[in-house]
Amino acid sequence: MAAKRYSREMRERAVALVRECQSEYDSQWEAICSIAAKVNVSSETLRKWLRQAEVDAGQRPGVSSEESAELKRLHRENAELRRSNEILKAASAFFARELDPRPPRSQRSSRNTRTGSGSSRSVPC
Repeated sequence: MAAKRYSREMRERAVALVRECQSEYDSQWEAICSIAAKVNVSSETLRKWLRQAEVDAGQRPGVSSEESAELKRLHRENAELRRSNEILKAASAFFARELDPRPPRSQRSSRNTRTGSGSSRSVPC
C-alpha cells in the first residue's frame, strides 16, 4: 500500500488539536485516537506526527525534520558525486590509453611470440 501524503497544514492542525484537547481525555493516546478519527488519519500516523513535532520543538530528543531533510540532501549529493567520480575515472583511463605511445599489450605480446625467445644466440646441438 502506498503511503498517503498529507499537507503540512493538515499535520500541524491535527497536532494542535491533540495538544488543545488532551486535557479532556484520560490519556494522550485517547486524545490521539479521538482526533485521528475526526481528521480521518490512523492513530499511529497522528502519534508519529505528534512525536516529530515534539522533536522539532526541542521537547523530545531525536533528529529534527530540518536535520533529516539536510541529511537526505547530503546523501543524494554524495551519491551524485560518487557517480561523477566514477565517470571521471573511466574517462581518465580511456584518454590515458589513447595518449600512451606504446602499442597495446596484445600487440607487444604477439611480437614476442613470433620471434621466439627473443635471444639471438644459437644453441649448440
